[in-house]
Amino acid sequence: MTQDPATVSAVRFEHRDEGLGLGTGAPRLSWQVRTDDPAWRQTAYEIRLDDGPAVRVESGEQVLVRWPFDPLPSRTRATVRVRVAAGERWTAWSPPATAETGLLEPGDWSARFISPRTLGAAGSPAPVLSRTVALRGEIAAARLYATAHGVYRATLNGGRVGDEVLAPGWTSYHHRLRYQVHDVTALLRPGDNTLDVLLGNGWYRGRLGWTGRRAHYGDRLALLAQLEVTYADGSVEVSGTDERWSASNSGVLHDDLYDGQRTDLRPVAPETGPVDVLDEDLGRLVAPEGPPVRVTEVLPAVSVWQSPSGRTLADFGQNVVGRVRLRVRGATAGAEVVVRHAEVLEDGELGTRPLRSAKATDSYVLDDAAETMLEPELTFHGFRYAEISGVPDVRAEDLQAVVVGSDLRRTGWFSCSDPDLEQLHDNVVRSMRGNFLDVPTDCPQRDERLGWTGDIQVFSPTASFLFDTAGFLGSWLADLAADQLPDGSVPYVIPDVLRDIPDMAGDGHPTAAAWGDAATVVPWVLHQRFGDAGVLERQFGSMRGWVDRIASLTTDGVWTGGFQFGDWLDPTAPPDDPFAAKADPGVVATAHLARSAEIVAQAAALLGRDADAKHYAGLADRTREAFARTYVAADGAVHSDAPTAYALAVCWALLPEAEQRQYAGRRLAELVRENGFRISTGFVGTPLIADALTACGHAGLAYRLLLEKSCPSWLYPVTMGATTIWERWDSMLPDGSINPGEMTSFNHYALGAVADWMHRTVAGLAPAAPGYREITVRPLPDAALDHAAARHLTPYGEASVAWRRADGRFSLDVAVPVGARATVHLPDGGEPVAVGHGRHSWTITDPCTLP
Repeated sequence: MTQDPATVSAVRFEHRDEGLGLGTGAPRLSWQVRTDDPAWRQTAYEIRLDDGPAVRVESGEQVLVRWPFDPLPSRTRATVRVRVAAGERWTAWSPPATAETGLLEPGDWSARFISPRTLGAAGSPAPVLSRTVALRGEIAAARLYATAHGVYRATLNGGRVGDEVLAPGWTSYHHRLRYQVHDVTALLRPGDNTLDVLLGNGWYRGRLGWTGRRAHYGDRLALLAQLEVTYADGSVEVSGTDERWSASNSGVLHDDLYDGQRTDLRPVAPETGPVDVLDEDLGRLVAPEGPPVRVTEVLPAVSVWQSPSGRTLADFGQNVVGRVRLRVRGATAGAEVVVRHAEVLEDGELGTRPLRSAKATDSYVLDDAAETMLEPELTFHGFRYAEISGVPDVRAEDLQAVVVGSDLRRTGWFSCSDPDLEQLHDNVVRSMRGNFLDVPTDCPQRDERLGWTGDIQVFSPTASFLFDTAGFLGSWLADLAADQLPDGSVPYVIPDVLRDIPDMAGDGHPTAAAWGDAATVVPWVLHQRFGDAGVLERQFGSMRGWVDRIASLTTDGVWTGGFQFGDWLDPTAPPDDPFAAKADPGVVATAHLARSAEIVAQAAALLGRDADAKHYAGLADRTREAFARTYVAADGAVHSDAPTAYALAVCWALLPEAEQRQYAGRRLAELVRENGFRISTGFVGTPLIADALTACGHAGLAYRLLLEKSCPSWLYPVTMGATTIWERWDSMLPDGSINPGEMTSFNHYALGAVADWMHRTVAGLAPAAPGYREITVRPLPDAALDHAAARHLTPYGEASVAWRRADGRFSLDVAVPVGARATVHLPDGGEPVAVGHGRHSWTITDPCTLP
């Protein structure tokens, strides 16, 4: 056998970067190959489990391949290696990759949920649940399996268990509750070992939404924990939460995600009490699919100064999500320190009005320690600025912003010659980081922070380029399916905490186009960007249910009434009426039905559901025909004559005649020009407008729109010093005052969806087959830019496109990972070029200099 110089990366299990606590015994496997041989092609692979015989498969697949062994039982640790062949040449084996299954069946749990009996009630100090366990002999390995009603932080013998923040995160708790697996071997010792678990209200019992309601899921905090210790002699000892545990009060007097945390640091004799064992369904326990929330960055304060009113303010230089870490020296017992948070300043003071009812305030009652580090654990805030009171001499070196969020792996980058455009892209990345905190929230600061379906529907392509969101969004989609109504209606937010609030539709069955379409669009995006057909299989019932529900509410094929968000936050809408938009809601809703029906048809075909594929393809055709019949004039004018209406019609093939498409393109261009290249679209139209202009041959206008700096525009916030994407184009007015509208967030990623066009069209890097196995390289340069580049870590490896204009020449460099291929369209209009893996370069006459 000939040794192949190609190398194989360590195996990845499902979409997990860490193999501890897998939720399936048959995880799909992925790997990447590196080679300098441009002719190399994988023809087969072998997989070895532990020291067993290798299983050989004749296949070129390397992403999410089927597990070829018997499923692993619970608690099983396994090592996997892969080698691949190109003809008769085999690579060396990949580095070993180790995975360990979690508790896969309810019967694996001997522990039961426990809750403090007399302590820990709502409004009381956060409880600590404790037990001391005596261990014998030499400890070989130990695992702590844990979850909570609320959020938890565990310590063993005083040492922190894990590095997760706000575990177990937020899911549709009645249907799905994540548990974590912690390797605690290093924290244990022979003899007595004490496990203490602090419980906070979190999403389970804290305030959620703008109505002030608390305890959406229950009014008792609870813990489920199971410690399993394996000794050197092979014996196993299991200790779980039961009636032998005890409860005590902590120094956390109050904790809430919106309002903040109040902590008393003075030592007091703790009040203790017993626990109750609860009868809870363990069948809803699930393992995590994506990474946990962690501290992802720590930023020093940039400056500290006194406001006009004499208050001490600190600036951390960028809008972030997390908490403030403050060092206090020479404290006096009983003194109080208060930290307030805000995203912006107004008139030189904290601009707290956009917080609405969220207090976003942490406070501390100090002991007399010579030096104290203050930082809350059971809350988070969206902020750039902090106001500190109770500390006589605050210095910048005493302050840090501790940034928290789901610890997603960065996978996408963009650069260009325009610093403002690069800043816009940085702002998109920062807004995504801040709002991808266990669920994709709309904003991280005010009394909302909910998983709005419309926001992630439009942003999911951008998100899936910038970060590895497959597990994160896959988990969120499982909650969407769980919270979806039996008739197929999709709640406005997932997890659904608005169901018991009087519905804006009036009947409790939400059918808002673009919002509910997250049920179809997000799974399709995950399949396209990560090559995951499994998410389509799992979500297919949900996808079909949504389309069936909307189709049942049409008359003659078009939407006929009921509540719609429409083109939410159209910039022409007044601050007190975000629903006012130029685009007719019926146009928006019918267009989305056509698109979602087509997605379901394509998913059904891929899954081998031929009857469904035929049915939904027919529905899509009939809806397109009804749209054209009802909303499109003979010349191509679309009802409401709004940019969003034309963008929908162009991008989703809703105009049957060539003449109509030509008119729509011309009219869209006219509207852009008439508005002075300022934005005139809301949440629905904004992700599509640049693509629509490009498709109609007006890429130059798309560039003009992107680079405009007057309000409203993408770059207007940049000129105002924004470091994140705003909810409104004019969240801050030109005079520095805050927009008076209720919907005024300074960290709201939805309008940053244009970054997807920047990746695909400005730089020219786009997927052409699921998982980027085929790549389209089609840069559209413009005289406004000298260079642009995009880089993405695809499931097959790194792909990149970079172009530069100089001295009348246009240079293009392309990198394609092994296992993928690309079709390159040079901007001179010549025939496309097909290339395999490796690095490729071209130089042509600069098309921007041609007449």
